[in-house]
Amino acid sequence: MAAKRITLADVARAADVSRSTASLVLSDRGDELRISEASQQRVRQVATELGYRPNMVSASLRKGTSGTIGFISDTVATSQLAGDMIKGALEGARKHGYMLFIGESEGDESQQERLVEAMLDRQVDGLIVASMFTRERSVPSAAAERNVVLLNTVPPPDEAPVRAVIPDEYAAGRAAARLLLDAGHRQIHLIGGGPGRDDVAQDSVAGKERLAGILDELTSAGLSPASGAECRIWLPSEGWRATSALIASGVARGALITFNDRLAFGAYQAIGEAGATIPGDFSIVSFDDHQLASWLHPNLTTFAIPHHELGLRALETLLDPATIARPGIDRITMPLRRRGSVAEFGTI
Repeated sequence: MAAKRITLADVARAADVSRSTASLVLSDRGDELRISEASQQRVRQVATELGYRPNMVSASLRKGTSGTIGFISDTVATSQLAGDMIKGALEGARKHGYMLFIGESEGDESQQERLVEAMLDRQVDGLIVASMFTRERSVPSAAAERNVVLLNTVPPPDEAPVRAVIPDEYAAGRAAARLLLDAGHRQIHLIGGGPGRDDVAQDSVAGKERLAGILDELTSAGLSPASGAECRIWLPSEGWRATSALIASGVARGALITFNDRLAFGAYQAIGEAGATIPGDFSIVSFDDHQLASWLHPNLTTFAIPHHELGLRALETLLDPATIARPGIDRITMPLRRRGSVAEFGTI
């Protein structure tokens, strides 16, 4: 049989005070309403002895807040890497005294709407809507006019601006090109997108911004990509195919920017099969800092997606009333993981 829940009335009865007196004492308002110290001590002692726990939901609702936040993702919760976004949000929630409700739609828009409605029915104080991959997504219709922050996703350009938190892919693209330029490379080949500005999957925010950053940095140096290979999907097989074709065309050395670490893995295989070496013949820099980046030999130089910081920033933004009046995109720096895949060369 379940133990009986101790109520405020039980505490008041055992302490021989009114229910309102017990409530005032346990909400730390006894002094301001001149309840005697003896009565306050008795109420607190009785509450401790009986194991009284206040009804936090009722207390929060009386203050106009539930103390809860909804976090809805497509596949973030089941992703080993992007799960750090949830950890970041959880850290922020704990710091501010909030609980986090987590739901996953698995990419089903109707399921997402149901999750939003269920969380709003539970009076959450705000919603974080997250994506595994940086892309464009509309705010769920059920959450319109609510306290919402998009995480790792942005609204389509024809929709009203909202608060969003994403990695700074553009800056990382510029930094990737600059890293190779500073190492002396001038023949820089792109695996995943390019050489033109539109030569990338248009539904990939990360792809478009990485490519734009790379091209702008090369342009500032008076250069263009030596070649580019747009890949439909960013998987090792596509990286292998594109790099194999590059080497078969007669390119024997230079530098590659792969648009993610899975493509880099395929590039490593193609370079090894051709009898070439990294970084002796080809330097490579990439993006994401997937686990395989530190497993490859030599270890892959890459720009990390700051999943934890993204989740934490989204939570902080959601709770910051000052940001509500100025919706916009907050871009978080992607830190460089400098490893062994880039060699210093003279002008090539």
